[in-house]
Amino acid sequence: MIVAETDRLILSKITTDDAAFILELMNTPDWIKYIGDRNIKTVEEAANYIQNNQLKCYKEHGFGYYKVQVKAEKLKSIGTFGLLKRDTLEYIDIGFSMLPEYHRKGYGFEAASEIVHLAKNSFNIKMLCAITLPENKPSIRLLEKLGLSYQKTVKPFEDDKELLFFVKKL
Repeated sequence: MIVAETDRLILSKITTDDAAFILELMNTPDWIKYIGDRNIKTVEEAANYIQNNQLKCYKEHGFGYYKVQVKAEKLKSIGTFGLLKRDTLEYIDIGFSMLPEYHRKGYGFEAASEIVHLAKNSFNIKMLCAITLPENKPSIRLLEKLGLSYQKTVKPFEDDKELLFFVKKL
């Protein structure tokens, strides 16, 4: 189901039919380095991950992560961008990941800008936050370009890693 469209991109809900793409994305070096290895190694495990995460999030909150596809490339799936309600954070979290060959082409800002628009206008979200590792310079640049401001460091997960916490009032 399409949730948004930009000049170059289509954002749609992720389904279990996207398992092969999610498997590929979750095993890219950047995903493993910056998000963490989720130990998803088969299409079946990816389908289960989608069922237990994305589909559950849509049902519980009405929003989640969306598949981003490039119109000019016959709807090639290039990443996931979206919103997540984490128990450990005070605001709704914006997050994103893309296949490495699509970095630095403006797709990230285009897709993330549309997610910010959806957060404000479709989901009536008043404050948005994001977390990232201090060494993830590309994500920090994108968050700042979207208008999020660094606030503090946080340790929201059991791994005790310090993450940078950004916020934006919508």
